[in-house]
Amino acid sequence: MKSIKIFSVFLGSVLLLGGCESLDYIPADQMSSGTFWKTEAHAKQAAVGLYAAMKAQWCFGMEFTFDMCTDLADGTNPWSDVSRGTSFSSNSGGVQNHWQYLYELVHRSNTVIRNVANMDISQTTIDQVTGEAKFLRAMAYFRMLNGWGGVPYYDETCDINNEFATVINPRSSAEEIRQHILEDLNEAIAKLPVSWETNNYGRATKGAAYALRGKVYLFNKEWSKAIADFEEIVYNKSNNYGYALHPNYEDLFRIYNGKRSNEMIFSIQSIDNNTAGYALDIVSYFGNKSTMRLIAGNQIVPSTTLVDMYENLDGSKFNWDKIYPGFNSGDSQFRRNLLSVAIDQGSTTVINTLDCDTTKVLDVYRKRDPRLCWNVITPYSHYLGTDAGSNPRDKQFVLADPSKGGSPMEAFAFIRNSEGWNSYFWRKWIPTGNLGGYWGEYTRTPYEFPLIRLGDVLLMLAEAYNENGETDKAVIEVNKVRARVEMPGLNSGAAWLAVNGKEEMAQRIRDERAYELAGEGQRYWDIRRWGMLQSTVKNATDIFGDLMYERKYQSRHEIWPIPLVEMERNTNLTQNSGW
Repeated sequence: MKSIKIFSVFLGSVLLLGGCESLDYIPADQMSSGTFWKTEAHAKQAAVGLYAAMKAQWCFGMEFTFDMCTDLADGTNPWSDVSRGTSFSSNSGGVQNHWQYLYELVHRSNTVIRNVANMDISQTTIDQVTGEAKFLRAMAYFRMLNGWGGVPYYDETCDINNEFATVINPRSSAEEIRQHILEDLNEAIAKLPVSWETNNYGRATKGAAYALRGKVYLFNKEWSKAIADFEEIVYNKSNNYGYALHPNYEDLFRIYNGKRSNEMIFSIQSIDNNTAGYALDIVSYFGNKSTMRLIAGNQIVPSTTLVDMYENLDGSKFNWDKIYPGFNSGDSQFRRNLLSVAIDQGSTTVINTLDCDTTKVLDVYRKRDPRLCWNVITPYSHYLGTDAGSNPRDKQFVLADPSKGGSPMEAFAFIRNSEGWNSYFWRKWIPTGNLGGYWGEYTRTPYEFPLIRLGDVLLMLAEAYNENGETDKAVIEVNKVRARVEMPGLNSGAAWLAVNGKEEMAQRIRDERAYELAGEGQRYWDIRRWGMLQSTVKNATDIFGDLMYERKYQSRHEIWPIPLVEMERNTNLTQNSGW
């Protein structure tokens, strides 16, 4: 087992995470009961340490990567075994790491709850810090519930400092874990403030606890309870929460350097600049080789399924055959002839458009739901990347036919795919140029990342309304999300916008969540709870229809295996069915 030392975030050190659920836990002197748990400042430092643990890469710091386990994205890392199903086993490194880091957040939360309760400080501070710790503990257990079902439960009575060798509880039932989550969120709602002062922006709030509790109810199909919690913060039932859709969808995913948005309900803060700081590593997975000297790039790319889902500007369904007759049934060479150009050997210019009308190809994408081109770099569009010296340089994404010319090279005018795929690229989350000199390291993406935002909550509220037989109310919430991007509302006139019943509305909501939340990691947990995992598992194919890699489905993939190493450490654990 690995040792873990906890250092105060306020002392500027990085938290070292890498233990297991039954971990060696060596508290640093700063956190010892003899010197630490004394002052208001100590309580705040302990709370801040929880957020550092929460945003760790294998805890909630790679939420965006879960899209590669769905029909919305394809990729090579970090969930290739889960995504492809070909080597998914109880030895999965990603699944094991997620378990370990979630339990690390649980045990840190327990430490804070237990120690803060006895501090000689104001009751207000005790309540607020306890509320934060219980919110984060609930968030960790909710993820474990969705990943594994019932898991071992430990609360603040478990002192990991003294009991790390005997943390061997058997699994609680899924219902017991859910009840513990709800109890924590009930207390968080009671103790957390509606908002914090500016210098504490990003800490958990009452509204965040309502939103998470509503999500717990939604996932358990308790529609009326979910509605009550979501309505509380959407319609300001008891307090003025101040949430509002960000006016510019594209700008919402480029919030940095002190900028704020009222759409963010609970998010990971990325305090970063050219030299140091705390920021998520999004670009390493979503970026392309033209993004800030990225060595590999595009480990995760938008799928052709996602791109083809986006509606036309009038809200009608997109169909390739209406643009290029025979496209859907045509082979890859037929599609290549329509979409490819030739570039020079130096990768600096298009030398021949061949049979490709590049303006027509551009229109295929830009005359669609605007979220498509805000989320995805599409063929023949431009992207401001950097050259070999990290200076901003305009790049274009072309589908180059190497038999008629050269191949794209990221150091020059075109974007290159490091996997050799003819896939799309992410635009969402990817900084442009070097952000005017603000950004200097591709492993630290300086944007605020939402774990819960109002757009998501509106669509969850719509789902709860619809499942509760209130489809008209569901339409209203979905149309708020569509109006932000100037897409026509459902039931707004044209026949293809009409909603004919609950089942049709359910599909509309599922599609809208894909359009709106692509690249945010929500889809994986959605399709599992909807019972749609099997129907969405399809082979990964590129823009021309060529196979990139195969995907497999087994019924046991509906729930994750308990990591084998954890079963060896805790012999009281039982394995999930089929594993």
